Amino acid sequence: MRKWIVGTRQSALALTQTNQVLEALRSVGRRHGIECEFEVRKIVTKGDRILDVTLSKVGGKGLFVKEIEQALMDREIDFAVHSMKDMPAALPEGLIIGCVPEREDPRDAFIARGGWTLETLPTGAKLGTSSLRRSSQMKFLRPDLVVEPLRGNIDSRLRRLENGDFDAILLASAGLRRMGWSDRITSPVEADVCVPAVGQGALALECREGDEELLALFSLYHHERTAAAVAAERAFLGTLNGGCQVPIGAHATLDASGRTVTLTGFVGTPDGERLLRETASGDEPAALGRSLGETLLARGAAAILAEAREE
Repeated sequence: MRKWIVGTRQSALALTQTNQVLEALRSVGRRHGIECEFEVRKIVTKGDRILDVTLSKVGGKGLFVKEIEQALMDREIDFAVHSMKDMPAALPEGLIIGCVPEREDPRDAFIARGGWTLETLPTGAKLGTSSLRRSSQMKFLRPDLVVEPLRGNIDSRLRRLENGDFDAILLASAGLRRMGWSDRITSPVEADVCVPAVGQGALALECREGDEELLALFSLYHHERTAAAVAAERAFLGTLNGGCQVPIGAHATLDASGRTVTLTGFVGTPDGERLLRETASGDEPAALGRSLGETLLARGAAAILAEAREE
């Protein structure tokens, strides 16, 4: 029996989803005659340390993964469990995403006091979000709302809503569902209303290239339909060279055959004044993502991105 050391952030959500992954790996391993032992190592990232400013102001890419990836490269851990939406489009040399499990709900979740919906939230109500992507789309959809930054883990954000700091907040549905808190969701926000983050709802199991024993185990847990959808979204992100400083989103789905991917991509200004959105379909996920990214760049996304990065 080989023992693998697993790196993860130390938030309640990160630990919960890591433990869910490890239980699934143990289960699928047993079915194939593989006994697995894991040790979880908690790693604090830059994004975890800096909580008093918005992510867009912290700057850089990989705010929630760099320290974990360094531990991988230093062989302090064998693999990492990440939220896919935290992963930059390009990985460090020698590291790969070895497994993409089946995706949870990729949509955003609207959570409100007073039984309000996104449509009935009163003019001037305070809406909290940690994401420029959500903020941009909400300002475009409901310019009458006061959209304010909300950082912290899921628990602390929900507490701030309960304490009356906000009238409503937006979180990822997937995190709430993994925590067993789906009953807290007032209503999901459909992807055609607010385009999700690239990879939202999916996980990434990152490891070193060439770890064949680990990759053999991962292959038993890998979900090809999710991987194809995420590949299209990440190729779109890579073409736009996007990060948390710019409002960018993408959402891909596969048809019943699993061959044709439909991808919607979005780029907007932080103030929500201008949103660019396109949808396209194709049979090669990465090529589709690159093509859609180039289409939006030609439509004016290049100027939006350049302006956002200068701020």
